[in-house]
Amino acid sequence: MRNYLKHYIGGGWVESDGGTRHEVINPATEAPVTEITLGSAADVDKAVAAARLAFESFSRTSIDERIALIERILEAYKARAADMAEAISLEMGAPLSLAKSAQVGSGIGHLLSAARALEEFQFEEQIGNSLVVHEPIGVVALITPWNWPLNQIVSKVAPALAAGCTMVLKPSEEAPSCAAIFAEVMHAAGVPAGVFNLVNGDGPGVGTALSRHKGVDMVSFTGSTRAGILVAKNAADTVKRVHQELGGKSPALVLEGADLGKAVPITLFSVLMNSGQSCIAPTRLLVPRHLQEQVAAIAAEMMKGTRSGSPSEEGRHIGPVVNKTQWDKIQGLIAKGLEEGAKLETGGPGRPDGIETGYFVKPTLFSGVRNDMTIAREEIFGPVVTIIPYEDEEDAIRIANDTDYGLSAVVFGDAEAVRRVVPRLRAGMVYVNGGQPDPNLPFGGFKQSGNGREHGKFGLAEFLEVKAVVGVFA
Repeated sequence: MRNYLKHYIGGGWVESDGGTRHEVINPATEAPVTEITLGSAADVDKAVAAARLAFESFSRTSIDERIALIERILEAYKARAADMAEAISLEMGAPLSLAKSAQVGSGIGHLLSAARALEEFQFEEQIGNSLVVHEPIGVVALITPWNWPLNQIVSKVAPALAAGCTMVLKPSEEAPSCAAIFAEVMHAAGVPAGVFNLVNGDGPGVGTALSRHKGVDMVSFTGSTRAGILVAKNAADTVKRVHQELGGKSPALVLEGADLGKAVPITLFSVLMNSGQSCIAPTRLLVPRHLQEQVAAIAAEMMKGTRSGSPSEEGRHIGPVVNKTQWDKIQGLIAKGLEEGAKLETGGPGRPDGIETGYFVKPTLFSGVRNDMTIAREEIFGPVVTIIPYEDEEDAIRIANDTDYGLSAVVFGDAEAVRRVVPRLRAGMVYVNGGQPDPNLPFGGFKQSGNGREHGKFGLAEFLEVKAVVGVFA
């Protein structure tokens, strides 16, 4: 069993001051695989102090210096890619092929995107006889989730560095090893002491301490809407900036005339990848009522053909969900769908056939779902798809927007129909006819899906303050 019992503070690994041991469980075997130390408020104080000390000099580094630093991090990151992929596979259950290509690969995209954004960003603008300048906001707390651990770490760390900020990272205690290896990457790349700090911990402990800390100027949080609300409340007393990417219940609108042979597999693949544990997964499949049975047949065939298997193996199978708490929640929601009258097309309660150990969930498909059913309202975060029939285009738009969330939406249809529908969807991102996420495009949502944006120049801007220098050219 691996262990990471120290925190990375001030450029080195240090013992925790009053922390407690925590075992990380392999979701495929239900056995401990890693041990970490959940940090204390004293650990947070030390990390914030190190970041504040480093900010004075790092905030004054040049653009060229920060680009060179990101390039060194990229090279060190690539050298440890296999180690990080193995850690993700062991701790959160992503099959090794997915861990290598998408989980670790996403970090490379964010580093390249941050370097490009830094090179192109206009940090100064003259207005009249005055100057408007963008400056690093200060010390930032980065709180990241377990479902795409490296994606969310790098999508925050890279733009924060590019902006000239210093930081304290609290990764998820469910998937901490890839963050520890990432800290080793930062050290190997020569990131100055105190610029990047890592304190392991849980939300109520380290997360709360960071959110409340008067020495932290900004919190960037990715996770559930419930936890995001707590972060915002904890940050309110110090009036710090709070940037959040929260939950989702994304619709996939299949419009009249759309190619079902393309729309249905793309939608299902987006949900099944990572075992449904993606905030933008389009789990509400909206289809014309007269096509519901045809769509259900196509979707059920694909779901039945999806294999569950060991995350340590290469392949296109899906792995377990992250832990027993999540497995129990998903099982409860599947049962609720049956109770409320949804038609089970395939899947259902329990583990897949032939699997007796691990938090594996059957790929599950419901049809005949109403948008007021629990499985259409709550974020399931598992390989569960709900088919919701609609009467006409107006009805489809109404159902798509009838949610507390607004992270993303998917639309399939001809160009004319897409142009009518897309402007009326209340979502931060709309993927049309198979469009895929791009690390240079803004990532974030409307309503209870959060505030602010990540990726590219949009993510960089989140870590900057704006200053007016009035009359400088008078």
